[in-house]
Amino acid sequence: MKKILPILLLIVGLGGGGAAGYFLRPPPPEPEVTETPEVVEEPDISTEESFDPSGNFEYVKLNNQFVVPVVRDGRVASLVVLSITLEVTNGLREEVYAKEPRIRDTLLAVLFDHSNSGGFDGVFTESFTLKTLRLAMREATRSLMGDDIKDVLVMDIVRQDVS
Repeated sequence: MKKILPILLLIVGLGGGGAAGYFLRPPPPEPEVTETPEVVEEPDISTEESFDPSGNFEYVKLNNQFVVPVVRDGRVASLVVLSITLEVTNGLREEVYAKEPRIRDTLLAVLFDHSNSGGFDGVFTESFTLKTLRLAMREATRSLMGDDIKDVLVMDIVRQDVS
């Protein structure tokens, strides 16, 4: 009898603890219900123009780096720093520098959207991810400067996690 009582208490204690854990667990998260399914289209990166070997272009390096915060849980988790150069039609260097504040604002809006959608999380230097970002930046700068913007080049990119 002395050996059966501790074993019986152990079984009752384990069973009671398991049952309490089962019944007191938090409810599962409710699935998000949308009225219409949202279709996310992959950007068509095949429209990316190829390099023009004719030499009818020049490179214009934007003066300052771009600093983009990566926000998680309401706080800055890391900073992404980029250097950007524009490939433009010959003779537009002065026009680019004259419109640089507007160009920087437009590029920052694209970069913030990319950051907020998780574009700088994980392996953010993956080829497809960078092509998508470059395509979005090229289209945004073309809205300001027209087809004289041939491409947007990311010259440097680094992510610094904030401790």
